[in-house]
Amino acid sequence: MRNPPTLSILIVALAFIALSRAAAAQNPLPPIRPPAVPLVAHDPYFSVWSFNDKLNADWPHHWTGAINAMTAIIRIDGKPYVLMGNPRLPGVEPLRQQQVHVHPTRTIYTFAGAAPAGVDVTLTFLTPALPSDLDVLSRPVTYLTFDVRSNDNAAHGVQIYFDATAEWVVDKPEQAVAWDRPTLDGMTVLRIGSKDQPVLARRGDDLRIDWGHLLIAAPGKVPAVIASDEAARGNFARDGSLPAKDDDRMPRPARDQWPVLATVTEFGIVKQDVVSKHLMIAYDDDYSIEYMKEKLRPWWKRNGMTSEQLLTAADKDYEKLAKACVQFDEQLANDLFAAGGEKYARLCALAYRQCLAAHKLVASTDGKTPLLFSKENFSNGCIDTVDVTYPSAPFFLLFNPTLLKGQLTPILDYAAGDRWKFPFAPHDLGQYPKANGQVYGGGEKNERDQMPVEESGNMLIMLGALAKIEGNADYAGKYWPTLQKWAAYLKDKGLDPENQLCTDDFAGHLAHNTNLSLKAIVALAAYADLADRLGHKDEASTYRKEAAEMTAKWQTMAADGDHYKLIFDKAGTWSQKYNLVWDKLLGYNLFPKEVAAKEMAFYQTKLNKFGLPLDNRKTYTKLDWLVWTATMADNKKGFEAIIAPSYDWLSATPSRVPLTDWYDTVSGKQSGFQARSVVGGVFIKMLADEKMWKKYATAAGK
Repeated sequence: MRNPPTLSILIVALAFIALSRAAAAQNPLPPIRPPAVPLVAHDPYFSVWSFNDKLNADWPHHWTGAINAMTAIIRIDGKPYVLMGNPRLPGVEPLRQQQVHVHPTRTIYTFAGAAPAGVDVTLTFLTPALPSDLDVLSRPVTYLTFDVRSNDNAAHGVQIYFDATAEWVVDKPEQAVAWDRPTLDGMTVLRIGSKDQPVLARRGDDLRIDWGHLLIAAPGKVPAVIASDEAARGNFARDGSLPAKDDDRMPRPARDQWPVLATVTEFGIVKQDVVSKHLMIAYDDDYSIEYMKEKLRPWWKRNGMTSEQLLTAADKDYEKLAKACVQFDEQLANDLFAAGGEKYARLCALAYRQCLAAHKLVASTDGKTPLLFSKENFSNGCIDTVDVTYPSAPFFLLFNPTLLKGQLTPILDYAAGDRWKFPFAPHDLGQYPKANGQVYGGGEKNERDQMPVEESGNMLIMLGALAKIEGNADYAGKYWPTLQKWAAYLKDKGLDPENQLCTDDFAGHLAHNTNLSLKAIVALAAYADLADRLGHKDEASTYRKEAAEMTAKWQTMAADGDHYKLIFDKAGTWSQKYNLVWDKLLGYNLFPKEVAAKEMAFYQTKLNKFGLPLDNRKTYTKLDWLVWTATMADNKKGFEAIIAPSYDWLSATPSRVPLTDWYDTVSGKQSGFQARSVVGGVFIKMLADEKMWKKYATAAGK
């Protein structure tokens, strides 16, 4: 393996610049304790996390909670210590973990061995999730880097063992697996997959992938074996060796003596200088999504790239990408800090990879168009759900609008086709990974449990935001007849919505929803803006006037003394008016500033220990909407007042799962949902600064 000490020192040193900034402040923040820590986070199937404070106190888990085990063991002068996983080997203790830091593209664990160990170890999980480069972003490769140095002025012999289990390639451990060793010049590669390879055979929510192959690759020729966990780990812990040959008893169930892909990294004698070596964890799923009965390949594979070529390219780019990720993380941390403070910056860093990992980037059938399909993780598993795209949209509007188009295009094409008979927007395209038509509520058959105002408003607002950042409405213009239907529907039904669902469908049906009405009003303003940009001046004038008239009526109908109601016809109710934020961000200025100011002042009286409830009915809230609501504040102090309790919740919640967006503001417990893309909505504060918005979105277009 390579040994680039200067790069390693740069990465380790720069990793803590953002934290040093906080420490230098008058009241430095203590380290955050994430509810769960992203390790390998790429897409809804290739997404593995630590659910524990310590990496070596438990097994890593798939975001669904199923174990996807990894083990790392270090031998220092012949004595073994556990770095990752929970192998429970006799006489083998965990090395003391010092800290964990989560950055947008990296998770960094530090360990320190006291005498007689005398070695510091840093484990960095690097996922080059750089949104401006779709080829790199779509690569299903995470680098695991080991940085080792002596901390006691003595020389120490060091080896590090790593393995990943067959659990990564099956939905249930009873399923059979098989393995092999691809031949690749200059690299050691191990590969495993399910025996049956049922490609895109099932759809649903609480599922793990059971087709394709997991690959572990290390530069150079290194000790490696495919064997039972007991044999591989036991041999290394005992004397630093691995079994002499690969286990040939296959296929067999993943739980039958737990086959592992294992490698050993030899560091030799380590002194005070940092020695850095890495390996790669990759997944080749061959086909990823079924869209209208067509199987779509992942974006990285659109031109026929093989997994061997993927690994070669990824290893070649390692040093360049490692530097780029450090620079990206530091720049983003500084910009987030400037926009909303240290607490906001840390929240966004934790949400970054989660947002991306709830999507799969694939190529259209002709291989030319990037399509990005979301999965509703633990909220019924729907694919490309409009009211999931809407809350996550700030992330993609900021970092790469092309990715937002990649989510909207399949929905717009579907809605413009013959199958969708309704005058409002669809809710979804099916259940992941099959995007063959709506399944939620009445599906394509009837209006039962549809979300007419919700989804139509969502689509028009997102298209309006795209037009703002791109400076034109050409994309929306391709679907103009469809958008005309949706605008007409909102004009007729939007001011005082009937008894129907909104995106907060977990709260049930609600008639006369003032926040849903806000969405319709802003959406009509967005439609007027789109019409104006496309030269439809009469339509623009008509709908701009309609939006203004509805705004005036809303203020009268929703008024309730010191705040505005949840339900038009029920005094004493209240709710977060998070949809109002787009009036500010898109510059429509329909509502007087006093409306948001009155709401923000009222919210200060309703804050609980861990945040602002969604409305007066329950004490639960939504993390994405909290930040949208906070962004309505006209100053940084007002924004931080709403953010602070939610930041406290991160370290206090007893629910150790990838960020839930739905939790109780009193107990801090998860109410439902986890690992969803909607946490991308926390980046909305960055859109409040147009220069900041353009800084990132323009870079993505180059």
